[in-house]
Order: sequence, then structure tokens, then C-alpha cells
Amino acid sequence: MHDVSRSVRRSSLIALVAIATAHTATAEPVATINGADIDSTVFNAYLESRTQKALADVTAEERDVLLRELSDIYLLSTTPRAKELQETDEVKVNLELQFRGFIAQAVATDFFASNEATEDEIFEEYSNVIGGDLGNQFKARHILVETQSKAVELIEALQGGADFATLAQENSTGPTGPNGGDLGWFAPNAMVAPFSEAVQALEDGQFSQEPVQTQFGWHVILREDSRPNEPPTLDSIRDAVKQQVEARKFQAFLEGLREEQASE
Repeated sequence: MHDVSRSVRRSSLIALVAIATAHTATAEPVATINGADIDSTVFNAYLESRTQKALADVTAEERDVLLRELSDIYLLSTTPRAKELQETDEVKVNLELQFRGFIAQAVATDFFASNEATEDEIFEEYSNVIGGDLGNQFKARHILVETQSKAVELIEALQGGADFATLAQENSTGPTGPNGGDLGWFAPNAMVAPFSEAVQALEDGQFSQEPVQTQFGWHVILREDSRPNEPPTLDSIRDAVKQQVEARKFQAFLEGLREEQASE
């Protein structure tokens, strides 16, 4: 019974498909439950939804299992009690919400299928993205210690001419300590905010004059170098750019519908 209950919940949208397709000319009954035909179009939609496979890839065993499952759903939904429950406010409201959601999704899907981004639109969007300020990457080292006083002591040693990498090897508790605190190249958003802000405030070749605290401890930071972020190639982000263009089109379509509604 629990399996049937889960199947009923998973099949809520499929049930709506059944309403829409139960009397199509191409539908053929695959089973009859309490006088209600399970049409082939409904059953096929249920198969695809439950297996996430194309119909041709669904095995005979899977078809048998899912036909029994769908039959149980029809069996439950055609009981005398089901007919009574259909008239309750709770069921009516939920059916209305599911129906509206299904139809809205169908309209959105149809819109996207009919308004795919063109190559010109994709290239224009890409050009706008890479034409903006992509920021910098930074190459840095750091020394991580447990106390602020220890970090101050290390800064004083650096001010006296000590070698940063050597101090990191001897004092850092972080995993980069053995490598002289080398963090390599990174984008600012790859680091926690206090660390990132401190790195960006430094000049190339400059180390922090005050300890920087994060949730990991106290840091002394050396910004070794910086360079502009290289923009990604169009091919590497084509799908994301395409989706962004199409999402903007859909948003404009939706805004138009809202304006029409407001003017009525």
C-alpha cells in the first residue's frame, strides 16, 4: 500500500495527462478498471515518467510491473469513496493547482521550443559578458597561525627582511605550509571574504601589515602577482549563454502578459 501511495504522488502530473488524452483518436485501451479504460497514450506517458526511458527502451517486465502499478492507481481512484472525495474542497483545490501548474509548464515549454536563441543573439550576449570587467586573478602565499600575537610576530620578522616562504615552512599550520604557503593562482571568490578582501587591498609584492582573521585562524598574506581573468571561450559556455538569452525572452513574454492583465 505504501508503494501505491508513493506511485499516486509521483503520478499526479501523469493523471492530468490522462484527463487531456483519454479520448484521443489514437488511444487504445490497455486495461479496463471498474469501467475506466487505461488508454495507451496515458500508459505510455506513465512509463516514460516512471522509468525516464524512451518507450522503445522499456522492457516487457517493466511494462508489466508499471501496468499493475497504474492499474492500482485507477482502482483506488474509481472507488465509491474516491468519487465522494472528488467533491471535497481539499481535492478540488489540489486538482486545480496541479492542473494550472501543468498547463503553465506546457505553455512555457512550448514558448522555449518556439523561441530558441539565434546564433547572433548568443554571440551578442557573449560579447556583452566578456566586454565587462572580469576582475583579476591573484597569486599569493600565506602563513596560517592560531593566535594574533604569533601573526604580529611574523609580520615584524618580515619587516626585518625575513623570507616569507621560509617563515611559512617553519610556522604555518595550514596544508600549504610545506610549500612555503604557496596558494597558486586563484579568483577572489575562491577564498573566504576576509582573506579575499585583504588580498585585493594589497599591491603585487606586498605582504599584509596587519593579521587577517578568518574562521581558520590568523593569516599573514603575501600577494606575489596579479593578472586579468581570462574570459571563457564561447564554446565552453555556449549552453549557459543560450539559456540566459532564452530566459530573458521568456521573462519579457511574461511581463507582457502581466501588462495585458493589468490593463484589463
